Amino acid sequence: MNKLLLWIVVLLFLFSCDNKNKVSGFVASKKKTTKTTNVIQNKYQKYDSLFKENPKFVAANFDYPVGKPNAKGYYNAQKFKENDHLGDDWNGLGGGNTDLGDPIYAIANGYVSFAKDIEGGWGKVIRIIHKYKGKYYESVYAHCNSIQVKEGDFVKKGSLIATIGNANNMYLAHLHLEIRDNIYMDIGRGYAKNTSGYLDPTKFINKN
Repeated sequence: MNKLLLWIVVLLFLFSCDNKNKVSGFVASKKKTTKTTNVIQNKYQKYDSLFKENPKFVAANFDYPVGKPNAKGYYNAQKFKENDHLGDDWNGLGGGNTDLGDPIYAIANGYVSFAKDIEGGWGKVIRIIHKYKGKYYESVYAHCNSIQVKEGDFVKKGSLIATIGNANNMYLAHLHLEIRDNIYMDIGRGYAKNTSGYLDPTKFINKN
């Protein structure tokens, strides 16, 4: 009888320990999920605050960055996904460097998060964050000849932000435009088979 009671006590102890581990694991999992949710929320806190304080710069719609509003006088020389291209290359109809120094316009209301000459194949680059229908998008304008805005500026759709360049004489003049739905990516290479985080600029502008 004593042995039987002993075995019952041992089994009850093991069962109790197992349940504690399960409960503890559940609590840890719950904490991890909560932490992940907080990280995601905090990720956009800066821009949530900026656009809350400056609501007139929330985007309502989008236009083309050249020949505003509909790219009159320009053509898309290398489209999204063509040769693994991650954007659109806008050239003047005259070809060559005939569009060098032509105006580049903000495609929508937004906040300038970057404006700098990073040299190499990118040249002068502007990155603008757009809040649109509750989501965030980024437009990237590369190979600029001159930059007319600075980091921290708010811009309106159609406002002059730069002029068309050739990445410090690396190419014939054109504008490389990207639109991203992941606003925290590195500048990247401009070409890749994996298009995650990138949108077709022409389709997006036409749709919105």
